[in-house]
Order: sequence, then C-alpha cells, then structure tokens
Amino acid sequence: MAQEQMANAVSPDEAAPSGATAAKPAGTIDRSRRGEAAPTLAFVDPAGKPVTLADYRGTPVLLNLWATWCGPCVKELPTLDALAVREGGKLRVVTLSQDMDPAKATAFLAERKFKALKSWTDPKMAWVPAVASNLPTSILFDAQGKEVWRTIGDLDWTGEAATKAVGEAETETG
Repeated sequence: MAQEQMANAVSPDEAAPSGATAAKPAGTIDRSRRGEAAPTLAFVDPAGKPVTLADYRGTPVLLNLWATWCGPCVKELPTLDALAVREGGKLRVVTLSQDMDPAKATAFLAERKFKALKSWTDPKMAWVPAVASNLPTSILFDAQGKEVWRTIGDLDWTGEAATKAVGEAETETG
C-alpha cells in the first residue's frame, strides 16, 4: 500500500456494516488490548542499532508510529516533544518513523529542532500492519512491556486527558 494511502486507510470499525460499532473519533483512548505483550518486531534506534521494545523494559514506553507525509502526525509532534521533555526519565517516547527513507525522517525531526524527539526507524515497514492500525498511532506500554492503551489519530499530548492517560502506565503492575 502506498504511504499516502496507508494514512487514510479505512480501519475495520469504519468498514463495519451498518448497525455495527462506528469508528472512534481521532485521539480516543482504546483499552481493548490492555495487558497484551508488546510486539517483538525489531526496529532501528537513533544510533542505528537494531532494537525491540523489550530493550526498553523497566520504563514505560509511548510508541508513536508516524511519517513525514502524514499531516496529523506532523501536527501532533510539537506536543509529543513537550510530553517527552516533561516526562523525562519516567517515560520513553519512541517516535517510530514509517517513512521508506529513514534519512528523511531523521532530517525532518532535526530541522524542527525538537528538544527530546529522536528518529527511530522501521526499515521493514512492519509495525503499522502488525498493530492493524493507521497513522498516527500511539501505544502506551507499561514498564513490563504490556499494552496499557492505544490511540489512533493526532492528540494534544500536553492536554489534561493525555496527561491523565499517560499516568496510567505508572499504575500498571504488569
């Protein structure tokens, strides 16, 4: 699927027959997968080293799937950076680019002079299909690597709802 189409792909909820559950508004917190283990898919960290989410166990992780060509993704990046700065060592914000050219994502973030956001890359383009989602998608994992919640669509990460939701990772016991 082309990158531009992936961002606008129809989710299963949106394609549901009439009378079925309607799609949730962008930024809605979905806890239906709470407790599921994080995917074991590898990706590349900002230093160029292959990693998995298991490498970050011990600290909650907010995984943000984004791309430079995705308008809602770009819109939420400044508030995601503010969240990463505010949470510091209590939460790792992993901005996992879904761009085909990893250098493009790295340059894109550097040009915007974000204080905390770095570019993790997904060279196999495996994450969006693996989590059956669209862009942007953010998934909060607790310190044990279990999903707490996810949200699809852009979100104001500096807002009260997002702050409260991110705090849920600290209360999870795994």
